[in-house]
Amino acid sequence: MSSPNLAVNLGGIPMKNPVNTASGTFGFGFEYSSLVDLDKLGAITVKAITLEPRFGNPVPRIVETPAGMLNAIGLQNPGVEAFVRDYLPRLKEIDTPVIVNIAGYTVDDYAGVAERLNDAGGIAGLEVNISCPNVKKGGLQFGTDPVMAAEVVRAVRRTTPLPLIVKLSPNVTDIVAIARSVAEAGADALALINTLLGMAIDVKTRRPVLANVVGGLSGPAIKPVAVRMVWQVAQAVNLPILGMGGITTAEDALEFILAGATAVAVGTANFVNPKATVDIVTGLEEYCRRQRINDINELIGMGWKDPLGG
Repeated sequence: MSSPNLAVNLGGIPMKNPVNTASGTFGFGFEYSSLVDLDKLGAITVKAITLEPRFGNPVPRIVETPAGMLNAIGLQNPGVEAFVRDYLPRLKEIDTPVIVNIAGYTVDDYAGVAERLNDAGGIAGLEVNISCPNVKKGGLQFGTDPVMAAEVVRAVRRTTPLPLIVKLSPNVTDIVAIARSVAEAGADALALINTLLGMAIDVKTRRPVLANVVGGLSGPAIKPVAVRMVWQVAQAVNLPILGMGGITTAEDALEFILAGATAVAVGTANFVNPKATVDIVTGLEEYCRRQRINDINELIGMGWKDPLGG
């Protein structure tokens, strides 16, 4: 058979394949360029950008777990002006859509970052991070309240026509309620899930390992939770989904796609295997060939949709 079509459209962002990078795990992209052909990726989502520079949380802020890692980086970044001046010009040279994750302490912060990035050009979309679990202001507070989540999205929507992917927190009672709220407020796509709240204690010192005490749990341990939440939201909200959480192989990515994700983001796996993203692209193509799937879009939601169209 001819080469299968791997191209997808994530809320107005055309991607040559469904594989993206998870914010905070791939730097600004070009740090991996000696190991990964960035042009082969579907998209690159860079680390979170805020209005002003942030130094992040005190160390230690990363700890390994049996099936993943805890992190409490705290959104360390150079600020939007430095990003536009020092990093964006290099990203514009890559033949892959660039998505910028944005965060803030206040609603006005989010709107200010979005407006500056909109004016800068060369950006395919914004990932609105309302779900970071390791900052003491903003982030998680916005992501756990449907009203506040919608307020952030509306404020960002007023500043830019760029596609908005809203990143949802799993640390909520009802993720569908948050998804519906941001969809009504103007989101073009949803990203889920962000990390789960976790903690580790050093039994020798009898103190928390992380200086921040708690952090975000990522990696294979959270994949079943992530797949379940993608499945829930896909059935309730008519928006494309960027699925993430513990994806290390093409088979993992396929689980998310079958659950209803249009695209996937690879995060913690990048630390273990820097070539994980391109390996997954290759694996998806090989799977489609073996299964005689002409278009990967045929698989979206197949894990729960009625094959007769119900």
